[in-house]
Amino acid sequence: MPESPAGNRPTRRVLGIDPGSRVLGLAVIEFAGGRARCLELSSHSLQSHGDFAARMGGVFDVVSEWIETHQPSECAIEQIFMYRGNASSLKLAQARGAALAAVVRHGLPVEEYMPATVKQAVVGSGKADKEQVAHMVQRLVGLAELPSTDGADAAAVALCHCYRSNAFGAVGSSGPNSEAREILREASQRRYRRRSDSRGWRDMDAATLMARTAGKAGGKK
Repeated sequence: MPESPAGNRPTRRVLGIDPGSRVLGLAVIEFAGGRARCLELSSHSLQSHGDFAARMGGVFDVVSEWIETHQPSECAIEQIFMYRGNASSLKLAQARGAALAAVVRHGLPVEEYMPATVKQAVVGSGKADKEQVAHMVQRLVGLAELPSTDGADAAAVALCHCYRSNAFGAVGSSGPNSEAREILREASQRRYRRRSDSRGWRDMDAATLMARTAGKAGGKK
């Protein structure tokens, strides 16, 4: 893993994937010292690959090509949820499977994040739309032009992974901060109910959890 300019932390290279059966979003983000830059970002149309089965083969081939070209050290991919009906969700699940197969075939560690979690980490709201995500990605990685929506979503999931895992790393694995670390890990896979005007279910971001944990620890003194 390459060293960061500061020389104190290695530079992480993350492949972000926004899976789709017709358009595949891909982005490679380098992250070091709390700063991110985009090496490449793309919305790859799968239409030219042919029928559905051929497009799934295209997903595998394109993801494999990006891994071999950019040599990422880790991968982050969006999870799916039922939102357009069973047929669409099933196709999306198969596209995810093809992408994950390529990632695992190349021996990369992979983390999965719900779309609302990604939006919360990058925009600050789990209900942000695609245009808001694209604008924030442009600002966060310093792009000259507004990125394509699927490519921006891929970059956003990579950024989400960097921010969240960086927060985990900032909390010690033992000692007084060990409880905070476990809460953060659990929060990355679960959803917490928070009191709000709508009383709905929302993701609790890592920074909020860390602050709350620190407050509890302070109260025990």
